[in-house]
Order: sequence, then C-alpha cells, then structure tokens
Amino acid sequence: MKKFSFTTNVGQDRRFSIKAVDLLDEEKCIAYLDSLTRSLQSPSRMITASQFSKRYAFLTIAPSLYAMTIYNKGLDLSSENCKIESSFHNGSWKSNLHLTDLQVSQPKEGERQEWRDGVIKNIFHGNLAKIWRSISKVSNVPMPILWENTAVRVYSLYEKKVGNGDSEKEKFRIQEDFKYLISEAPATLFGETKNPLARFYGPKSTISSSDQPVRTRKTCCFYYKVPNGNYCSTCPKVKQ
Repeated sequence: MKKFSFTTNVGQDRRFSIKAVDLLDEEKCIAYLDSLTRSLQSPSRMITASQFSKRYAFLTIAPSLYAMTIYNKGLDLSSENCKIESSFHNGSWKSNLHLTDLQVSQPKEGERQEWRDGVIKNIFHGNLAKIWRSISKVSNVPMPILWENTAVRVYSLYEKKVGNGDSEKEKFRIQEDFKYLISEAPATLFGETKNPLARFYGPKSTISSSDQPVRTRKTCCFYYKVPNGNYCSTCPKVKQ
C-alpha cells in the first residue's frame, strides 16, 4: 500500500500534519489551508482548497477502495481515524495517510454487498462528504469541484491502477465494484442527494493535446493558477 502514500509512521514535522477531524473545525481548517497557501505560494485559499482536495481524495480513496476490491478488506477511513502526515522538502509538499486504528473488516459469506455498502459509506459519508462541506464553507470553493476532484481519483484507480485481476473472480469483482460506485450506489452512501461519482462519469474522446482518449472534466480545478502549474489535459477551459 506504500504506492498509495499510506504510512504507519508519524511524521516529525507537525506544522503541516493534521487530524482529519480537525478539518471539521472552522478555525483549524482555515489555519491549515492558509498555512498551505503560504507554503505553496498559492494565490488564494480557494485555489489551495481545490489542490488540497485532490491530494486528500487520493490519500483516502486509493488505499481504501484498493483494499476493498483486491483484498476484500475494509479499512476504517472515518474522519476520526485519519491523520495527514506531511512535510515540505525543497518547496514540494509531501503527504501521507496515517490511520490510528489499523483493524480491518471482511465480508461474511454471502454478505459482500452489504459489507461493501458499509465500506463505501465509511469512506464517503463518514469522511469526504463532511470534509468537503467544511472546506467549501471556509474557502468558497464550489462543491462540484471538490466532488469532481474526488471522482477522477476513483476513475483513475479502477481504470489505471487496479489492473485486470489475476483470476476471473477478481476480474469480475473489479468490474462490478467500479460499476456499482459510478452508477448504482445510492446517494446516501456518499452523504449527498445524488451519487457524485455518477454525475461526472462520461465517455472518453480523442483530443489534440493527448495521444490517448480522455474524459474531459465538467469543472476546472484551477491547477493552472498555482505557481508552475498548467492546464490539465482534461480541463474544460482548454479548446480540445
């Protein structure tokens, strides 16, 4: 799980590390985002919030959904159990996810669908939805941007990182889990009124700036406004 920036170590630099639950506190959330804004030389708290959400979505989604689909293991990704361990090296922000409790759940025979719903709800309803509402409130970054930043991490995980599976059983589980997440999972599992992963999923198309077909975003993440940043190949503001 190291490839997903999952760590069991506690970072030494506490300035840029924070408990996820502290992001639900307005004052602590503002202080953390403003600290990142200064360190990243970001033009605003809103731009920082969008960039942070992409990293936080990866840190939480990648290890948890990978464990769920590949290993049939459920990690506790509730906001109360997550900590961001991070530091700056040569102007670059390095961050990892640390879980206080490493116990995992497993589905009982014949009850994987119910277990899967619990795992998904723990990740999204119990963590990301609450964090996104808090971040949106203090930074004015629109919720659709935060949810599309989340959605693209899910798509990337299943389309690029999970692989095809080592057996027919695993291959089926990968395809079925992905389909469920992006089209069938009820909105209540995400803490929203509509499934936010389904909203941004669409067909890929060939564009001039990419050799491979891409799924053009519906919202802009504002990465081009960060120092040394650029327009993403999937940015809706770029003429395709």
